[in-house]
Amino acid sequence: MNGRLLIVDDHKQVLKALVQLLEPEFESVAGISNPNQIISHLNRERTDVILLDMNFSAGINTGNEGLYWLNRILRSDPSAVVVMITAYADTGLAVRAIKEGATDFVVKPWDNNKLIATLQAALRLRQSKTENNKLRDRQKQLIRKNVGQACPLIGKSPSMQKVFRLMNKVAGTEANVLVVGENGTGKDLIVKAIHNNSRRADEVFIGIDISTITETLFESEMFGHVKGAFTGAGEDRTGWFETASGGTLFLDEIGNLSFTMQSKLLAAIQNRVICKVGSKAPIPFDIRLICATNKDLEDMISRNLFREDLYYRINTIVIEVPPLRDRGEDIILLAGHFLKEYAARYEKHKLRFNGKTLEKLMRYNWPGNVRELQHTVEKAVILCDSDVLRPDDFLISYPGRQTDYEEKPRTLAEIEKQALLTALNNNSGSIQKASRELGLARQTMYNKIRKYNL
Repeated sequence: MNGRLLIVDDHKQVLKALVQLLEPEFESVAGISNPNQIISHLNRERTDVILLDMNFSAGINTGNEGLYWLNRILRSDPSAVVVMITAYADTGLAVRAIKEGATDFVVKPWDNNKLIATLQAALRLRQSKTENNKLRDRQKQLIRKNVGQACPLIGKSPSMQKVFRLMNKVAGTEANVLVVGENGTGKDLIVKAIHNNSRRADEVFIGIDISTITETLFESEMFGHVKGAFTGAGEDRTGWFETASGGTLFLDEIGNLSFTMQSKLLAAIQNRVICKVGSKAPIPFDIRLICATNKDLEDMISRNLFREDLYYRINTIVIEVPPLRDRGEDIILLAGHFLKEYAARYEKHKLRFNGKTLEKLMRYNWPGNVRELQHTVEKAVILCDSDVLRPDDFLISYPGRQTDYEEKPRTLAEIEKQALLTALNNNSGSIQKASRELGLARQTMYNKIRKYNL
């Protein structure tokens, strides 16, 4: 096997016999008789599995020496895989060793085949841990890399301010959160913001789109499987629950779970342990669970499509994300953000909106919400041949509608507010230049900005 084994036993004849037996089974086998050499060996040589004797002093069979070195090893490498071996069979000692972090327990004299099988299983566990740690590290790197690159949460509307206040309250807690809202409203951004402002911010964030997982693969994907568990299971696999342990697990589109999948998820959440497919060994996990959906789960419960007990497990806190059409001036703020982003990307730095364009954007219903606005602005930036984005540059339409935007009643206050926003946008936020464009005194401009909370 492609693994490196370290054997620690003070009985030199036993040590020699173990090395000779196990050399054909591993990539390399090292043997040391003095436990004081363990840490220096681990620092010097990559080691996958450690076979550790429980007793080293003559006449002592308490196992305390072995437990001491077990703890030293685990402090040095928390993911180390250690199999204990002793000539003194004691059930209580074995249980204690397992509780303190040992992977398994072997009694001398050993059965060769059983010993080899035990160490091979330990090696597979180590390989699974290694792959899990690599994935976690990659996830952390991606999180750090993407900080600030995603669309920021922008919004001055009362509905979004309510969302922000709730996010701030729950971020520092361990409460399960359910984020609900239409497609394209930015539910995933809210989830990531909660994680990034939580005590788990430096830990892994795993996001799973439930709608992409079939019922037959649900347990394997979420909980993992062992080699040979089913046809095609050629190796052990770590599931998402185990991978996310210590961090945040985000289950998107949870309303798409079948009843059977809901039951399995509920059992895992309730018990805080999972079992890989093909294994009965319980694996504890520690996750912050956040779910999201665009469906009405309470309505689904009334129609027996969603388990009520699962619903109350995942919705300790519910955050409702408003659709873009209900966010008023946020449309202009978001459009300005996307214009700045795509104008820079496509090297059209002088691009700006005119007033008619902003009016069109405000009147449109945005059925695809923020995501639709983002794509619409990008398309307009790409296709525009001048420095001004005009209404005709925005080919916004929706199946079944006769017009490309819906007319809304306009008050004088709305018109004035939009004029202010347009001027500020056209002048990169400069109040002096915006007031000059509008023909207003600077103090009057300040007063109107305060009036409309711009």
